[in-house]
Amino acid sequence: MAEQQELARLLQATAHGDRQAFARLYELTAPKLLGAGVHMLKRRELAEDVLQDLFVKVWHRASEYQAERGGVLTWLYSVQRYLALDKLRAQRPTEALDEEMSSTLASDGPDPSTMAMSDDMAARVRRCLDTLTDTQRRTVTLAFFEGLTHAELTEKLQTPLGTVKSWIRRGLLSLQKCLEQ
Repeated sequence: MAEQQELARLLQATAHGDRQAFARLYELTAPKLLGAGVHMLKRRELAEDVLQDLFVKVWHRASEYQAERGGVLTWLYSVQRYLALDKLRAQRPTEALDEEMSSTLASDGPDPSTMAMSDDMAARVRRCLDTLTDTQRRTVTLAFFEGLTHAELTEKLQTPLGTVKSWIRRGLLSLQKCLEQ
């Protein structure tokens, strides 16, 4: 809880142009965000580009953060996710990777986002994910940890777009309630 309050304080100071607060916010969050970015983008250099874009956006738009909608780290992950998806779309080859090639890109080790998150936060997120229905958990995991777009989810799950969006929305609302406890 203290970490969340510290991040909120730093973000608020950043919104007022405090460079030291911005630097401290970067120090506290960049390793976690980079780990999540590497996991999503599968390439460190792309993740570093997205991280830089994220913090440029934070510097200019820190005042847009709304505490009642979630924690600072959650907000940062959300902004990062959209930037990463944009980067993936821009980098996507015209032909899909064949199965053999894509399996060589996958890592067998623990994913960087799990390693980067604090043990406490990771345990809380895992506990809260376990409270979701199987469908919600799978959809949220595919969307936020694997970086699948809504269109990709509808294809993978063979489910209408509106249903996929509802599963994600309900899952995120349930996660938010659980994490606030």
